[in-house]
Parts: sequence; structure tokens; C-alpha cells
Amino acid sequence: MKLNPYLNFDGQAEEAFKFYQSVFGGELFIQKMKEAPGTESLPENEQNLVMHVSLPLGDGQFIMASDCVASRGQRLAVGNNNYISISPDSRAEAERLFNGLSAGGEVEMPLADMFWGDYFGSFADKFGVCWMINYNEAGK
Repeated sequence: MKLNPYLNFDGQAEEAFKFYQSVFGGELFIQKMKEAPGTESLPENEQNLVMHVSLPLGDGQFIMASDCVASRGQRLAVGNNNYISISPDSRAEAERLFNGLSAGGEVEMPLADMFWGDYFGSFADKFGVCWMINYNEAGK
């Protein structure tokens, strides 16, 4: 089983995923609302919203998202009810991901060695998405 986080944005999905791509690398797959059947009636300002975007993270895992469509009754509620937890393969990779993704965001807990033995930090990125970086040297 694999878990793939799926995020919703208020018109910022493409911008957010280009930012994530700058940190993780990989090739973006983006579909716009105007490409989907039955979306011809959407207001012009919603035609270029993201219907689906995905970015591979490696090992068959992806992070995915879409924009909320107000004319269809969708509303975004940003909060701390969801985090994306990443377990990198090295301390250096943990620092690279933390520094890259937290740029312009708000650090909740700086990267540090924790009492449970891991190197851990958490933050909300500049789009309000909450992340946890957790490196365990033993690979547990």
C-alpha cells in the first residue's frame, strides 16, 4: 500500500506545485478545468484552474492536488488538520527539504534532534500546507 497526499488549493495549485517541483525535482503532470468534459459552462476565471496536478516523489509515490471551483460550491478551508510527513534517507536531505519547503512559510518546530531519537521539524509552507520532516538514522 502507498499513501499519496492530495491537497486542495484556492487557485494556487499550479504555483504551489511548481514551487514543490523546485524542491523535489520531477516532472509535473497538470490538467486544467477547461480540458475536462462538461466544464464549458464554468466562468472564464475558472477555466484555467487546476483540475488535477501530480508530482512524483520517488518509489511510486506522488503528491497531488486540485483547485477548488467556487461556482461548483467548493470552498477551501486551510488549517492544521493535515500534514505531509516526509522521511528522507539522510540528515542532509532532511535539511535540504526543510529549508526549501519552509522558505517563505512559518516554522512551527525547527529541525532538531528530538527526545525520541529522530531529527524532526515541522512548518507550514507559504501556501498554508503543513509539513513534517522526520529523519531516523536507524531507518525505523
